[in-house]
Amino acid sequence: MDGASGVASALVINKWVTAATVMFGTFMAVMDISVVNVALPHMMGTFGEDLSAITWVATSYSIAEIIMATMAGWWSTVLGRKRLYLFSYGLFTIGSVLCGTARSFPQMLFYRVLQGVGGGSLIPVSQAILREAFPAEEQGMAMAMYGMGVVLAPAIGPIVGGWLTDHYGWPWIFFINVPVSVIGMLMVMAFVHDPHYLRRGVRRIDWGGIALLTVALTGLQVVLERGEEKNWFESNWIVLGSIITALAFVALIIWEMRTSEPIINLRLLRNVPLTVGCSMGLIFGIGLYSTTFILPQFTQELLGYPAFEAGMVLFPRAISLFLIMPIAGWLYRYVDARWLVLLGLGFIFWSFYDLAHLTLDVGVWNLVPILLIMGAGMPFMFVTLSTVSLSTVDRSDMTEASSFYTLTRRVGGNIGYALVATMVARRTQFHRAQLVEHVSAYSASFHHFLNSATSALAHQGLNLYAAKQSALAVIDRLVNRQATMLAYNDTSWIMGVMFLVTVPMVLLLPGRCKTRAATAVSGD
Repeated sequence: MDGASGVASALVINKWVTAATVMFGTFMAVMDISVVNVALPHMMGTFGEDLSAITWVATSYSIAEIIMATMAGWWSTVLGRKRLYLFSYGLFTIGSVLCGTARSFPQMLFYRVLQGVGGGSLIPVSQAILREAFPAEEQGMAMAMYGMGVVLAPAIGPIVGGWLTDHYGWPWIFFINVPVSVIGMLMVMAFVHDPHYLRRGVRRIDWGGIALLTVALTGLQVVLERGEEKNWFESNWIVLGSIITALAFVALIIWEMRTSEPIINLRLLRNVPLTVGCSMGLIFGIGLYSTTFILPQFTQELLGYPAFEAGMVLFPRAISLFLIMPIAGWLYRYVDARWLVLLGLGFIFWSFYDLAHLTLDVGVWNLVPILLIMGAGMPFMFVTLSTVSLSTVDRSDMTEASSFYTLTRRVGGNIGYALVATMVARRTQFHRAQLVEHVSAYSASFHHFLNSATSALAHQGLNLYAAKQSALAVIDRLVNRQATMLAYNDTSWIMGVMFLVTVPMVLLLPGRCKTRAATAVSGD
């Protein structure tokens, strides 16, 4: 009896140690997607590049990371999952060191690609390992642990990046990865093992699939990253890139469906819960990453916050996520999965509704309750979807299925960045045109404000002409700020509606009892 108790205790301890081990890799790989955003202006000075060029520091990592995340299942078959995880960890660490020591812009881009190749596999492999470490009835808690890395990291990234950049310089956003990665690698060597049922080895390498996947995902990333800058389809380059990307995706689907050992197993998408979960994960990625991008932009552009304070705006959401994530994982055992997803959708829509009604008088304390609500809703959606999407997938296919789920969330994040940047720019133009109609010689309120501002400036020593020109400049800035504020409101409203329209998809998800039974069967 004592021996049996000892074995049970060892298994309980081991699953939590395994969870902590893979959390290191997931957290660092995901955080490096967003941690550089607040440091890009500082890198512009170091490398002598403009804003358009310096954003490739983020783009190059994303392209490499998303390609490797998609291919993680195939690579785990070739190398073995533990070996792949350690190799990826090591490459990510080396890439981090090299990024911090880069002395030229081409060097930085090459090193970021290395870092992205290393980080890409860590995310889906971590999810697959966690799924297997916990028993069927604790899958919700396993995905809560996974979510702490995947969802918290983008929220904390701008905070950590802003603080390190302001106090020590941008290279330290890369050097900080090294001690954490070394500890993580040592823990992987000690506590992670490949299960016996994993497929090992391939008879032939799917070179065609690798080439088509690389072209398709690279093209998609470049089009999304550069679309707004090039004015989308008014640019011949964006049109050409979109055509090449679309053709590459079509060719990839045809090729992979006819290949016996594909680089990505598209046949897994016949699984309805996986397909629905991936579709809703795409929307979740749009919401998560778009707010990670747009809120610091909003506070810096309209409220004048420095980099660190702009990153700290997201801190309430991070706190709420951290506290609610394990609660969502625990509730998954007792509450129908569909109700949990609906609860999450309700909270997220509520938060975007509040963000759509902000004014220029908003302060940080006005944003705190809104972000707490958003942070409370995201775990119920993320944890439940992460669990139920993979609940009916055979364990031997778990890494590939996790890669699909990671891919859709990451693509959603890239769409989110492009979407909000475009919407803010276009809606700002729209609202400015509307507001300018009221700034005319026929507007009594305009004349009143102009005369008051001119008089006030004249009292400060300006001559009448200079005072009037300065007053007009003040009005122009006020119009621009108000137009931008309204554009941010519109963007938040559209984001909220996007989550709301996914409600019918919830009906296609299995409930609590069905999920549990299916998980137990697949685990045998």
